[in-house]
Amino acid sequence: MNKYRPYIRKYWYHFLLGPLFMVLEASGEFILPYLSANIINNGAANGDIPYILKTGFYMLLIAIMMIVAGVAGANFAIRGSARLAAGIREDTFRQIQRFSFSNIDDFSTGSLITRITNDITQIQNFTQTLLRGFFRSPVMLIGALIMSFSLNRRLAWVIFIVVPILAAVIAAIIIIASPRYTVMQQKIDRLNNGIEETITNERVIKSFVREEYETKKFYKINDELVKKSTSALKMMLLMQPASALAINFTTLAVVWFAGKQIMVGEMELGTLTAFITYLSQILTALNFLANIVLQGTRAAASDRRITEVLRADIDLTDEDAAFPEKEVANGSIAFQNVSFRYFKNNSQKVLDNISLTIEAGETVGIIGSTGSGKSTLVSLIPRLYDADEGHILVDGTDVRDYSLFRLRESVAVVLQKNTLFSGTIAENLRWGAENATQEEMERAAQIAAADSFIRTFPKGYETELGQGGVNLSGGQKQRLCIARALLKKPKILILDDSTSAVDTATESSIRKALRQDMPGITKIIIAQRITSVVDADKIIVLDEGKIADCGRHAQLLKDCRPYQEIYYSQKDKEEA
Repeated sequence: MNKYRPYIRKYWYHFLLGPLFMVLEASGEFILPYLSANIINNGAANGDIPYILKTGFYMLLIAIMMIVAGVAGANFAIRGSARLAAGIREDTFRQIQRFSFSNIDDFSTGSLITRITNDITQIQNFTQTLLRGFFRSPVMLIGALIMSFSLNRRLAWVIFIVVPILAAVIAAIIIIASPRYTVMQQKIDRLNNGIEETITNERVIKSFVREEYETKKFYKINDELVKKSTSALKMMLLMQPASALAINFTTLAVVWFAGKQIMVGEMELGTLTAFITYLSQILTALNFLANIVLQGTRAAASDRRITEVLRADIDLTDEDAAFPEKEVANGSIAFQNVSFRYFKNNSQKVLDNISLTIEAGETVGIIGSTGSGKSTLVSLIPRLYDADEGHILVDGTDVRDYSLFRLRESVAVVLQKNTLFSGTIAENLRWGAENATQEEMERAAQIAAADSFIRTFPKGYETELGQGGVNLSGGQKQRLCIARALLKKPKILILDDSTSAVDTATESSIRKALRQDMPGITKIIIAQRITSVVDADKIIVLDEGKIADCGRHAQLLKDCRPYQEIYYSQKDKEEA
């Protein structure tokens, strides 16, 4: 729990005043039965109306004090737990934003969503319960025990027979329930993963008429969650009947023994009434403490999951950067004997001993079969991953020696998956430059061949996009993503198969505009179509993670067999 101290310290008065007011409320709990017993024994038995009114007035004041203290204590507990949860959620989200791609690969999207929502909510609920009952219940328990012994020492020993038995039952319930909560949270992960995948791919599901299949799959996952949730929560439900049984059994025992004492005049009726009330308070306090422990086991399972995120080893940091303030000036790139594996224990390399040089301002094409390592190669430049072996230099400096911010600020990547966000077209474009003017946005859109279709919308650049840009075609989304990257004014522009949904004429227009309007930018174009890279200063041919050849189109068409195979297979398709 040490990691939560900063949040508690920040809002210390909530964590102090909450329990304090709850203790004040509990103090009234064991005073009221005593006063009630006096009313019956001394007031009602003797017909002393003034005594009854006086004692009743004291009871009213205590009840009002308890209400005020209870409301204040609950208020501070709710506020303190909510702010604790908010702080944890902010730090967890900030940590996720620091994740590298390899860190993200360790957690599924649904799992991260569950951890930052449901798991933190469990910690919040436990904290609230803790603030409201952790000090209140012991005070009520000890106070009721003391008052019970003060009323009737012999009768109070009945409590010491029942309490250990009840405590043993509760302990058994907690031991059984604890591991079930961990399994339940894992099932919530799976449910969130399924929901996220289904909703994201709703259009594909409908196009293949797979609604029934997805519904059945969801029912299966949901049923598993219901079973595991029921398995965990039904143990918690046993607490109430176990406590009720203990209270009823003890009450019967007390009434049985007390009845004999009352008959012989050793005990008064008011004392018996107060004693039963104290007995109920003792068992209720014990039950509440057990609920805190049981809820704590669930919170502990959530805490472990949150800790996994907060303490995840971020493999890409600026800690060893030799020049954290250095900026990329030109955009030259050099790969020196670079090798990379996604799975570090795998002997097969995704990239194997890659060495190449790209001069500042060059246009370089990268082509190769699916799985040849094209996207992986360019991902190493902005340090989305780190090379396992060798070095990547930008402007002659190892990428590890730049700060991540300085390096990535100079590199713009348009990935294979075109990601747009809810909001207007202008808001999406300004991801590239937060303070971009209208003229700058229009210029970038013109280069990316996006301005023409944007102007066909009634609201132009203020057109609202649906989530992920669902109201745009694939080619339109690609062109907006290119325009967004251009607004960044990078030194290095990476287009990772980012014109695959654009017709050849539009693609040619984009290449021409990039060549004419941005000659100083180093441009790396990954493509499936040779026509996309035919005019490049040089073309790198990748084959099974290695460089098969590097040169211009004419030379590769003459000497490089993998390039020839790609070229003629595409030519045959065009002729067909």
